[in-house]
Amino acid sequence: MSHTNHDNIWTDAITPHPTMQHFPSEPLSPHPSTLVSTSSPLPYKQDPWTFFRTRRRRSLIALLLVASFLLLFFAQARIGEDRERRICFDSVKLDVGRDQAHLTVQSPSAVTVTAPARTETVTIYENAPIIPAVTASPPATTEPVYQPHTVESVVFAFIMWSENSAIEGSILIKSAIMYSTRPLEFHIICDEPSQNYLQGRLSLLHHPVFDVTVRFYRPSWQSMVDRISREGGISTDHSAGVPGLMKLFIHEILPDSVAKAIYVDTDAFFLTDPTLLWQTFAHMNASTAISMPTHPDQKTPHWHNASKICSCIMLLDLSKLRALRLMDSSFYRDDTSGLFPPALSPPTFEALFGPPGPDGHYKDVALGDQGYYWAIVSNRTDLFEHLSFDWEVSSCLLDMYGTGVGHDDATEEEQRRAMLHLNETPHQGEAIMPKLLHFNCLDGVDVYFEWTGWYDPDNSLTQRWGSALDYHVGTKWIWLNRGHGKLDMDTIVEPLFADQRFALEHSRGFTP
Repeated sequence: MSHTNHDNIWTDAITPHPTMQHFPSEPLSPHPSTLVSTSSPLPYKQDPWTFFRTRRRRSLIALLLVASFLLLFFAQARIGEDRERRICFDSVKLDVGRDQAHLTVQSPSAVTVTAPARTETVTIYENAPIIPAVTASPPATTEPVYQPHTVESVVFAFIMWSENSAIEGSILIKSAIMYSTRPLEFHIICDEPSQNYLQGRLSLLHHPVFDVTVRFYRPSWQSMVDRISREGGISTDHSAGVPGLMKLFIHEILPDSVAKAIYVDTDAFFLTDPTLLWQTFAHMNASTAISMPTHPDQKTPHWHNASKICSCIMLLDLSKLRALRLMDSSFYRDDTSGLFPPALSPPTFEALFGPPGPDGHYKDVALGDQGYYWAIVSNRTDLFEHLSFDWEVSSCLLDMYGTGVGHDDATEEEQRRAMLHLNETPHQGEAIMPKLLHFNCLDGVDVYFEWTGWYDPDNSLTQRWGSALDYHVGTKWIWLNRGHGKLDMDTIVEPLFADQRFALEHSRGFTP
């Protein structure tokens, strides 16, 4: 009995058509005439999904292409919207009539409209009957530019003639570097031994906190003597000698580019930031050229009262002193052009000292340069201002005003009661706050910190200031290498004085 398996009707063996050709890599396609079951009497049935399988793949590919196109179109539209900018012409005055042909622009102009991260320029043409053209430029690529903030240097002018002077002066320089919050410039008038000593100490300075610039000026002894001779009326019997008188010519030796400077004698050192002293220049009167401490209580008629000031520390406006021609010269006196003012000092010298003697020099001038400075500032008070005693705490005559270290809990009232030598001075009733110590008038010694009194524990000066002296003298130079600053040293040999430069510029017969 024959039995038909209907469950396997599509899986029965298929006999290929004899005439059918196929490639080995392609599956055999059943021919309709061969799709006959050998075991089934049912007629041949074709697969109803064959047609849709091929069409479905094509439709899917087409759908994906359409979707991709729509996404791309949408993205481009969004980018175009981001690039649009609204331009407001409220700030541009246009005379616009109802008819566009009457559009008139009052004057040619260019208006820059700034949008976030983009600058658009609207160009409006005069009498143009069209809507102004808008030119949009892409945002310029900018990078931050970092420029170092330049800080004004604190400028010093020193005179150090002899190695002993340099030994003292090195402590002064070191103390300024220890406390300064600004770059420093040191202009040092010196001889060769002084320069050699100072360079030995300064060469230990590799990376200070702030830049340190040092310029050594090396006039010859003869050039200094000649400058004093050309002045004609000054001389000295002071222990500082000829180099000491150079304090009157600092403005002539230093170049014109140095406009202001702090002068301090070598036997001193700072207790605080010298920037505070430098800032005093900013508070001086417009006419002031010199500032130093004054002591109206001091009466020394045999010195023409020259002790009423102390030229141990001075603020010098060098530019003003040059313009005033502080010191006279035969080169200036020989000038008959009438284009330049006479020197400032001769009338002041004669007013205090009387006319020069038979040798042409003023008589009985004491204290070296200080005597001449006293003549200048006492007769030209418009050029002068008092400088606070805080910067002149001196061991000479003044006994440091009674100040000293120790008793850190002292009140200002207690300090006021302890003060000495302040009556009839600008600081009467005040407390002196020491900022710069001066150890002058320590007789019998060439270097102040070698004074034998420092080894006497009962000496009042030693008790009050001996520990401060030990600290500043003993501080090592290498300890100042605590930053990223640089040291710049240079030497100017045989610098010309200002009167020599004047003679050269005006052909006065001088040849260097």
